[in-house]
Amino acid sequence: MRIAFTGGSGKAGRHVVKHLAEQGHRVLNLDLVPSKIVGVFDLVTDLMDAGQVFSALSGIACLDELDRSGGIANFDAVVHFAAIPRIQIKPDTECFRINTTTTYNVLEVATKLKIPKILLASSETTYGVCFAHEEVKPTYFPVDEEHPTLPHDAYAMSKVCNELCGQSFHARTGADIYAMRINNVVEPHEYVELVPRWKSDPACRRRNIFAYIDTRDLSDFVDRALAVDGLGYQVFNVANSDSAVELSSHEIIATYYKDVPQKQELGESETFYSIDKARKLLGFSPASRWRQF
Repeated sequence: MRIAFTGGSGKAGRHVVKHLAEQGHRVLNLDLVPSKIVGVFDLVTDLMDAGQVFSALSGIACLDELDRSGGIANFDAVVHFAAIPRIQIKPDTECFRINTTTTYNVLEVATKLKIPKILLASSETTYGVCFAHEEVKPTYFPVDEEHPTLPHDAYAMSKVCNELCGQSFHARTGADIYAMRINNVVEPHEYVELVPRWKSDPACRRRNIFAYIDTRDLSDFVDRALAVDGLGYQVFNVANSDSAVELSSHEIIATYYKDVPQKQELGESETFYSIDKARKLLGFSPASRWRQF
């Protein structure tokens, strides 16, 4: 596929674009900073400027496309990861403004250019647990895509708005638009530092609903979502299959979720952040990463 990828120089994005290129896709990375990843083409682009977004998504992906007969090919898909990635990086007003404006620009340009598939990086934070003031517990568990989204913070609010924009652009154009509620992203090298704390202090994972997503499995998810057409507008939780602490599911419930309704029985170390929908519709089957470590 010919893919335009925004934010491919970021923590998560750089792993995904590398994986997509290795699978044989042609990937153009639109970012403020080049990724410099072998096999990935970089175009420095400010997504706040709709004109730059239009130019990037309607242009060539690489110089060798100048020799292509029949004019410039259309992109097969846009994968939109670019964002201010959490609160406390920029003031809340800027976080919200940048995340919503860039997403609107990408959606509007991509659909007007009739790019048939758009993947949007949304977030676990939309459920209102991660960045809430004091402690907010899920309404029920495991947390699936039907769980209410009532966030307290500007970052999560921007992601909820972006999902609604995606749904609206699907209604307007019929494009396949999939929003990915990505859990806490972990790179393989980070386990050395993270795992000892996960073991000694399980409570440190409660704001992430005791879940995580390894960049290798996130990359696989994106590749699978690109391969499955015709689902219209969809929201998917993206996480690994196991919880991120050594406590059993029973122990997590007894310690942290004793009064929270339970929708279904969980396995011994099964994730509390349900990925059943992704399993069913996309064949997503992530590994248990940190336990292997």
